[in-house]
Amino acid sequence: MKNRIEKAVLVFLLLSQIAIFGQKNIIHQKLFWIGYYPTFVFNEDWSLKSEIQERVFLEPFQQHQLLFRSDLERKLLENWIGFVGFTFFLQSPNNPCTKNMLMVPELRPNIGIQNSQKYAFFSVSHRYKLEARFFALIKENELTDNYVFSNLRMRYQLGIDFPLYKKEQSDKIILKVKDEVLFNIGNKIVKNTFDQNRIYLGLHTIVNSNVAVELGYLNWFQQQANGIDFYNRDILRLSFFHKIDFKNSTNE
Repeated sequence: MKNRIEKAVLVFLLLSQIAIFGQKNIIHQKLFWIGYYPTFVFNEDWSLKSEIQERVFLEPFQQHQLLFRSDLERKLLENWIGFVGFTFFLQSPNNPCTKNMLMVPELRPNIGIQNSQKYAFFSVSHRYKLEARFFALIKENELTDNYVFSNLRMRYQLGIDFPLYKKEQSDKIILKVKDEVLFNIGNKIVKNTFDQNRIYLGLHTIVNSNVAVELGYLNWFQQQANGIDFYNRDILRLSFFHKIDFKNSTNE
């Protein structure tokens, strides 16, 4: 049954890509994302995953987004974890050439579950996430202290890891392949139920048991609110991972 579900998801993602790339009115953009991802491990069951990420346009060079995210994770059944979290998001205009560079704050609570399975030569993960989006209210092109609910958004991410190099029985270099599709839900959503799709390919290098570095390429295909225009973004992504383990008295 599980294999049938995984195959159905893969077919759906493939068909969705074929359909959306056949659309017109596509705006191409190039970006660079850099992020720091500290994980605080409290014990075998509980951990706190955090993220600080800066996103900038490259042509021309201009800030796009800045985010701060934390998820409290709890191990559930075998190979399953649950998490609840919160994101503070600063959104600049999607057009880097605009003269109006007002950054709009967004509050984004979320909840989700993730399943991971290891096989002989690779591992597979499925992440299911639901988030609520609250944007700062703007009046006369000025930010106010009030926030308004926008919509709910569902996210599904399929990830596949291929170990490329091992040393001393542990993976050192991992090829990561991911695809994530996002859908909008709510009364205000009329023309863009499909929100975006993200395809990612990256090399994950483990420096030691607590530090890792990852460099990858992300294609971010997003539908605009009018339901007609799309963004197709080519993104170079650099990530630094840091595990802070409170289970052990010493860390590397």
